[in-house]
Amino acid sequence: MTPEEQRLIMDLAVGLGDGPKRPVSDVLDHFGEPDGAVLALRLLNDAIARQDADDLEMAFLLRYVTGAPIEDVKDLYVELFPAEWHREHEEIVTALGRLRSPELVPTMVLAIRWVPEGLSWDENRALAVKAIWALGAIPGPEAQQALEDLRDAENEIIRENALHQLARRAAR
Repeated sequence: MTPEEQRLIMDLAVGLGDGPKRPVSDVLDHFGEPDGAVLALRLLNDAIARQDADDLEMAFLLRYVTGAPIEDVKDLYVELFPAEWHREHEEIVTALGRLRSPELVPTMVLAIRWVPEGLSWDENRALAVKAIWALGAIPGPEAQQALEDLRDAENEIIRENALHQLARRAAR
């Protein structure tokens, strides 16, 4: 993707109190694709093939703006999650968490236990917290067990969030 194409997609982002600088139709017209979900998937696959973190970010933005369903890329996101070359780990966990699928428990557990190099500065463990909250919303014994396994976590943030999610589940 050229820098101009990246700017074109970035113009779809909503800033502080501002709306997007251009309509999605401008981006779709530029790329010659009438379907935003199809274009986003094409850009996503291209960014992954080239391991281009900036283009991946643009593909994620386009997927979000066009409302492309996460179900269509669930397996791709699971495979992409542990790759070190990108910066979208939190976005992947957030998107997958919306699915509330028991089959995603292993990915959430990985997100709790593993700190990508690009997030090593985050003492608040935002990635882990997002994964814990996703586990809290996933039904079934696998998610329950994953949360129970965190009751005695050394990290206070992880432990407290897991206990909070276990309490929420018990109150349901």
